[in-house]
Amino acid sequence: MGRFNYAFQNYDSTRHVRSSLREKDISHKHAREVGIAVRGLSVEKARDYLQAVIHHDRAIAFRRYKNQVGHRADPGMMSGRYPQKTAGEFIKLLDNLESNAEYRGMDLDRLKIINVTVHKGVSVKRFTPRAMGRATPKNNILTHVEMVGREV
Repeated sequence: MGRFNYAFQNYDSTRHVRSSLREKDISHKHAREVGIAVRGLSVEKARDYLQAVIHHDRAIAFRRYKNQVGHRADPGMMSGRYPQKTAGEFIKLLDNLESNAEYRGMDLDRLKIINVTVHKGVSVKRFTPRAMGRATPKNNILTHVEMVGREV
């Protein structure tokens, strides 16, 4: 895999720790909303929240991509969903962030997520055959996610 740069500026290797997911088959819209939901939380709180999303106990608030999204009963939330696949990938990313912090000798109880960046990746172009010799495009856009934590 080729080298890549992180979007987070002013990275200090003594205070910050980072991890990334590259070219994952998850929705970039769901990833953006999940990233906003976990930003500012500690690693343990974020993991508990994402586990609750997978079990449909808590919802992720959809703020930008909310057309045709139903309301949820969580307090302070209007539109929301339960993106299970994205939450599972974010849990793997949290595990990676935690292991990177442990390798650096940071205190895991004081580790806080300060930045989550989501980008669109490559587009996988395919087609579905249709009747009468026609075809319908079937494009799949992969997603990059970067997470930065800081010991506070």
